[in-house]
Amino acid sequence: MTAKAILTIALLLLIGDAASTFIYHVPEHAIGRLHCRVHHESKQRFHHYAVLSSRPLVMLDGFLGALPYFLIAIALLPLSPIGTILGLLLGEFHVIWRHTTNIGWQTPKSIQQICVVLAVVTPEEHWIHHENGMIAFGDIFTFYDKPAQQWLLTLIQLERVVKKRLAKV
Repeated sequence: MTAKAILTIALLLLIGDAASTFIYHVPEHAIGRLHCRVHHESKQRFHHYAVLSSRPLVMLDGFLGALPYFLIAIALLPLSPIGTILGLLLGEFHVIWRHTTNIGWQTPKSIQQICVVLAVVTPEEHWIHHENGMIAFGDIFTFYDKPAQQWLLTLIQLERVVKKRLAKV
């Protein structure tokens, strides 16, 4: 694999995760309702959730979460078409993998150690987010969690201010 392909994969996953986290996922937890309704309800099943679901709202949520990755992929395509395709495939693999706790998957210690070094979210870490939607942000990378939590609090405070001002009008 060429250096351009590796760079493209890394950029796609890093920038895509940041964009998806801060532009879609966190705002949905703060002021939106679609994502929480279709993805965080206790009765949801996550096997290929958005990919195989026939429910329009589930498909919409999956599409909106993936849209930043697709837009970044379009921008990176000239750098390395192979890297772009592999990056999208790795991202989709991670979506499926991080939801495997629901079927009893437990990440082997050796893979957990690699994930810690690479700051990659494991299924167990992602499940923490399903149990408490205020923490464990970052779909792929753990280092987005703390800034995402700050962004969430900022958006919640902003929503309160806007609601107060609208109530006075």
